Amino acid sequence: MKPAGNLLKGKTWIARHGETVFNAGRRLQGEITHTPLTRAGFAHAEAMGMALRAQLGAAPALTLWSSPAGRALQTLAIIAEHLDLDWHGAHIDDRLMEIGMGSWGGRYYADVVAEAGPVIDPMTMLLKPAPDGETYGRIAARVGAWAGDAASDPGDRLVVMHGISSRVLRGVLTGLPIDPAYGAPIATGLPQGSVAVIADGVEQIAILGTGGGHA
Repeated sequence: MKPAGNLLKGKTWIARHGETVFNAGRRLQGEITHTPLTRAGFAHAEAMGMALRAQLGAAPALTLWSSPAGRALQTLAIIAEHLDLDWHGAHIDDRLMEIGMGSWGGRYYADVVAEAGPVIDPMTMLLKPAPDGETYGRIAARVGAWAGDAASDPGDRLVVMHGISSRVLRGVLTGLPIDPAYGAPIATGLPQGSVAVIADGVEQIAILGTGGGHA
């Protein structure tokens, strides 16, 4: 697969939001819009903001993008403040949202596991799609479409999004092969509070967070 990242000018910084009340409570949040950050989640966002400020300096020339989820927007607000950038100028795009969990969304992991069996692949730490949820192939299609539109950005960009959807986006931008079990290119997982940077289809981990790994 040709890396979609080759279509994008400059660098794409992909940040995973901080811990939320759902993460702390062991609940599946998926595309649920309003799950606020915990104090640990705010600390994750602060750490990303400080590290990015050290790497990029004040007011870097970045186009800001975010999932519409409150947790991503909260994280972006803190990062943007550290970078002296205007949060209000961010592009909010539904295609950057987390995997759709269907009828499993909002439920406790333990309850879903008791009913349907394991929902996390222990080898890859990927979520099993719900029977009425979103497939990984569908995630790849929507984040790939976003990348096509983001190609018009004038230079570098910062994207704040989620654990599963960011793994697929990173896979798309780096041209990883399609995982036959999931039907999409999927990068390795990163903890909450991490930032990857991709340029010309090549990824580096700019910041390795200290948060959890589940969506």
